[in-house]
Amino acid sequence: MPTFHVGEMPSMSSDSSSVPILYQDDALVIVYKPAGALVHRSPLAAHATRILMTELRDQLGQWVYPVHRLDRPTEGVMVFALSSAHASTLCEAFAEHRVEKRYLAIVRGHAPETLRIDRPLREEDGKRPKAECPAMPAQTDVTRLATASLDVAIDRYPTSRYALVEASPLTGRRHQIRRHLSGIGHPIIGDAKHGKGVHNRYFKNTFFAEWEGDTRLLLASTYLSLPHPVTGRMLTVSAPLSSDFGALLDHLGWQTYQPVTQVTIASSP
Repeated sequence: MPTFHVGEMPSMSSDSSSVPILYQDDALVIVYKPAGALVHRSPLAAHATRILMTELRDQLGQWVYPVHRLDRPTEGVMVFALSSAHASTLCEAFAEHRVEKRYLAIVRGHAPETLRIDRPLREEDGKRPKAECPAMPAQTDVTRLATASLDVAIDRYPTSRYALVEASPLTGRRHQIRRHLSGIGHPIIGDAKHGKGVHNRYFKNTFFAEWEGDTRLLLASTYLSLPHPVTGRMLTVSAPLSSDFGALLDHLGWQTYQPVTQVTIASSP
């Protein structure tokens, strides 16, 4: 039986010098990945300055094993195993869809109140032409939480409409939430690949002028629930947004939907 404890939460600023630890025990550690950080080194981003695995390894003084992924521009809750055996158990839980994940995103337009997006996605591997990649089943549940209209003509309309949505992927395809939301006409703000440039630039220039990158993706993993690799008990962790993302929710009047740090462990498997 591992010893359970919750780490002290540092400030959720995007430029924090340490990785915010949400929960840690003998088997795993759950952290809040900053936007812009790579999970591990990649030849596709050889000049990246923040590598989460390296920072967390140095911070803990031991090796860590990623068991799932978050895109580089996405922030949020992420789990690492502390041994290869525990990593194998956790990877199995993800593969068997025994893990629940929830994300918050700000999208263009007033998204549907509730919708299950059931649209296969091609697994782009970067080695083959997209048309040759197989289309894999993909499902995402989307719930609209709030809407806002800005009195500014960003596109061809005199006002601009946005929504805060919660997205729960039921499968784990690459860029699944981003591609699914874009496919229904409500791309995530700051999505350079699947979004719309004029809206991305407006939010970057107006709300994220200090941000180092060209765009600031407004997508965050805020909730993760998974079976503990030792006890089998459900471990659930939620966390607030980083300070700049949270400030935007305040500005839009969406403070009610700001998540809070919470860790719960079920009494039995």
